Amino acid sequence: MANKLEITLTRSLIGRPKDQRVTVKTLGLRKMHQTVVKEDNDAMRGMVNKVSHLVDVKETNA
Repeated sequence: MANKLEITLTRSLIGRPKDQRVTVKTLGLRKMHQTVVKEDNDAMRGMVNKVSHLVDVKETNA
């Protein structure tokens, strides 16, 4: 089981609802193609699920 998630913003936030923009900001993403590494837990999975159409996620064991 992976214990980290690599989350990359792949789609623009222009024209997206405010709740999706806030979720992406909460994940720590500011720019297109920026990647952050977060702990794999239920809260992170829920946020990623909410904006899954905007981000790319990879599981890592780092």
